[in-house]
Amino acid sequence: MDDMTILNRISELVDEEHRLRAVAQESVAGTDDAARERLRALEECLDQCWDLLRRRRAARQAHGDPDAQGERARSEVERYLQ
Repeated sequence: MDDMTILNRISELVDEEHRLRAVAQESVAGTDDAARERLRALEECLDQCWDLLRRRRAARQAHGDPDAQGERARSEVERYLQ
C-alpha cells in the first residue's frame, strides 16, 4: 500500500466518522450500541493507518524501504501511549 492509498483510506474513514457523529448529534436518543461500536472500530482503523503512514515516512527518511513496513495489529497500535 502506498502513501496516497493510505491517505485516501484515512479520508474515507474520517468522512464516515463525521457522518456517524453528525447523525448522533441530530438524534434525540444519541448513538446506539451499533453506532458506538462502529465509531470505536473506525478510531482503531484510523490509528492503524496513521501508524503505518508514520512508519513508512520514517523508513523513507532513514533511506529504508517504506514498502517493507506492514500494518501492525490493532491490539499493538492501541497500546501506544499518547
